[in-house]
Amino acid sequence: MGKKIMVVDDAMFMRKVICKNLQECGYTDIIEACDGEKALEMYALYKPDLVLLDITMPGISGIEVLEEIQREDPQSRIVMCSAVGQEQMIQQAVMLGAKDFIVKPFRPDEFRRIVRNAIES
Repeated sequence: MGKKIMVVDDAMFMRKVICKNLQECGYTDIIEACDGEKALEMYALYKPDLVLLDITMPGISGIEVLEEIQREDPQSRIVMCSAVGQEQMIQQAVMLGAKDFIVKPFRPDEFRRIVRNAIES
């Protein structure tokens, strides 16, 4: 599919689940970051077409990463990933420029739809 996607989550298990779902959709150029600081480094280095970004991480939060990436690259495409019960943070993320959000645990069909829409938008 030729699109580069970065997955940012502090939980290795969740990164693996997301990567597996992306691969099942045909995406193979996947970059992983385990925290916000690494995400900012990797974004600057690789300029991915889409970022799947966890909201709650130690150190630099997903919201802070979103703000920094949007400041540096207003055309970036970022989909926030959050646990159930983080509705207020999701609303804040969308106001700051996130294209969409995925609530964990997610359904594979919903995940694929959101990723496809974000990449094609």
